[in-house]
Amino acid sequence: MDQVPNRQILDDITGALDWWREAGVDFDFLDAPRQWIVPANEQDENGERLPPRRRPPVQENAPPPMPTRIDPTLLPAELAAFREWWLRESLLDDGGVAGRVAPMGPPGAKLMILVETPEAQDSAVLLSGPQGKLLDAMLAAFGLGRDEIYLASALPRHDPLPDWRAAGNRGIGDALARHVNLVSPQRLMVLGGNVLSLIGHELPQRAAVLRQFQHEGCVIPLLAGWGLAALTQQPRAKASFWNAWLEWTKSETDTTKLTEPGA
Repeated sequence: MDQVPNRQILDDITGALDWWREAGVDFDFLDAPRQWIVPANEQDENGERLPPRRRPPVQENAPPPMPTRIDPTLLPAELAAFREWWLRESLLDDGGVAGRVAPMGPPGAKLMILVETPEAQDSAVLLSGPQGKLLDAMLAAFGLGRDEIYLASALPRHDPLPDWRAAGNRGIGDALARHVNLVSPQRLMVLGGNVLSLIGHELPQRAAVLRQFQHEGCVIPLLAGWGLAALTQQPRAKASFWNAWLEWTKSETDTTKLTEPGA
């Protein structure tokens, strides 16, 4: 007696299926598509579908991503504050703050000199090694002492193989331009073609060329040349640079001359 209802149910289901089959409906359809073939990147070693990956939970009040470039609008507006910023700003390089060498000199100096990097020997004083000796000899020939110039480097620490492209991407050029503006020297000397490119000029093809530094309404006569290491190895380059210095300073009133020496 218990099997009669079950038999009746089976007969009803079979009859319903036969009715639909005679009506021409012999397939089951779904509104949503189904992926029958599992992509290779979603299979395990047995070809079975991997379980769905869980998305990481959305963190509320998550900290914003760290900046990767110096914001020119946030650069210090005073020289003393800039020097402090120079010694602690993480975006200046990837090596932390240890070993950084501060710029030195008075604001409004007769001459500001920008070099590429500190020397390996530097700690408290910028350019305290062989390059510094060459610079001191050059200053003596110019009739200047270190206490009369403002000396700074494009990078805050010694780096034997700087990544200048990365330095440019970090916005080091904007920082250098602000630095020059804050110092407001009477003249600017750039020693190293990579420094020149950071502040918007092409690499020097000769040992020394005359240019102008222009930024935020500030116009300063600029003498650009090879780095101190290159000048040490090239006696002819030192002679060419000396001639450029004489050309640059022969008239204290001529501050707009833009031609190269000998042109």
